[in-house]
Amino acid sequence: MTTGENRAPRRVDLVARGRAALDALEHLVAGMGTAVLALVALMSAVVTGLACLVGVGVPLVPATLRGLRAVADRERARLSRWGPEELVAASPPPAGLRAALADRTVRRELAWTVVHGSAGLFLGLVALTLPLHAVQDVTFALWWWLLPPEEAATAAYGMWEVRDAAGALAVAALAPVEIALTVLVAPWMARLQAWSGRRLLRPGADVDLHLRVAELTATRAAVLDAHAAELRRIERSLHDGTQNRLVAVNVLLGAALRALERDPATARESLERAQSAAEQALGELRGVVRTILPPVLTHKSLADALAGLAAACPVPCRIDADPLVRAAASVEATAYFVVAEALTNIAKHSEAGRAVVRVRRLGDRLLLQVTDDGRGGADERGSGLAGIRGRVEAHDGTFTLSSPAGGPTTLDVTLPAGT
Repeated sequence: MTTGENRAPRRVDLVARGRAALDALEHLVAGMGTAVLALVALMSAVVTGLACLVGVGVPLVPATLRGLRAVADRERARLSRWGPEELVAASPPPAGLRAALADRTVRRELAWTVVHGSAGLFLGLVALTLPLHAVQDVTFALWWWLLPPEEAATAAYGMWEVRDAAGALAVAALAPVEIALTVLVAPWMARLQAWSGRRLLRPGADVDLHLRVAELTATRAAVLDAHAAELRRIERSLHDGTQNRLVAVNVLLGAALRALERDPATARESLERAQSAAEQALGELRGVVRTILPPVLTHKSLADALAGLAAACPVPCRIDADPLVRAAASVEATAYFVVAEALTNIAKHSEAGRAVVRVRRLGDRLLLQVTDDGRGGADERGSGLAGIRGRVEAHDGTFTLSSPAGGPTTLDVTLPAGT
C-alpha cells in the first residue's frame, strides 16, 4: 500500500473524529441547558416539600409536578434526537401529593434532577471550557502585544506569567493539546452526561406495554380503514369502468341481433364495436385485478415486477434492487403498490427528469426508497401519498417523506419482510 493510500484513511478518520467531537459539544451544551432547568425544578420541588411540612405547600404541588414533568420531557426529547432509542414523553403527572410520592415516574424524575442538575451541569461547563481555552490560547499572542509593557499576563489555568514573546508563543502551543483533548473526551463526556436521562427517564415496562397496545390499536384501525378504502376503490373501478363497458357490449349485441333480422350486412359494424368494448372491459378488469395482487409477483421477483412499472413510467426511472430480494406476498404487494403510486405521482405532479427506486432487505426489514429530481413540495393531503401511508402503517411499517421546495423528493418506506 502506498503512502498516499495510508494518509487518506487517516484523514477521513480525523475528519470523522472532529465531527463527532463537534456533535458531542453541541449535545453537552444543550444538556447544560436542561441541567440548569433540572436544577430549578429540583429547587422548586425542595421548596414545595418544605412548605408542605408546615401545611402551606399543598396547593403548589400540581404546578411543581407539571414543571418537573415539562423539564423531564424536554430532556427526553433531546435524548431522542441523539441516540439509539427514543424516550417518549410521559403522561401528565398526578395532581395530589400522596399520589405523586407513590408514582414511580415522579420519583425517578426527581432523582434525575439531582444527578443531571449537578453532574450534568458540571460536565457541560467543563466541555465548554476546553474549546474556549483553546481559542483563548491560540489568540494569546495577538492580544498580549496590546498590553502595556510593564504589565504581565497569566497563561491559561494560571500556569505561568507571560512577560515576553517567547512566553506568549509557548501559551499558543497549548491550544493543539486542548483541541486534541476535546476531540478525545467530548464524546465520552456527552455519553456520560446523557447516562442519567437514559437510565432514569426511560418509561417502565407497563408504559411500554400501554404504548404498544395503543400502537396496535391504531394499526388495527389503519388496517380497517385501508381495507375499506381498497374495497371502495375496487367497487368504483368496477362500477365506473368495467360495468359501463359490459353494458355497452350488451347494448351493441342487442343492436346487432336486431340488425341481423332486418339487414344482416349492417350487423357486422355493431359486432365489431361490441368486440372492441368487450376487449376494453377485459383490459380494465385485468387492471383492477393487478392492483389487488399483481400476478407478476407470483411468477417473477419483486425486482422484475418493479422493472415493469419503471418501463411503463413516462419519467425515466432506474430500479436499483437485488433480484434475489423476496418478502411475504402481502408485503411485496404493498411494496409494488407503493412504487406504482409514487411513480404515478412523479409523472403527474413532480416535473422530474428522472426517478430512482431502491429496494434492499436488511435483516427482517424491507427498505424501499423512491427519489426524483422534480420541483418538490409534495403534500400528503389530497394525493395518493395518504393511501401509501395507510397501506404501509397497516403492515406496521414506517413512512417518511422529504420534499423541500425545489426538490429533490425522497420517499422512504420500511416494511417487515416476513418469511
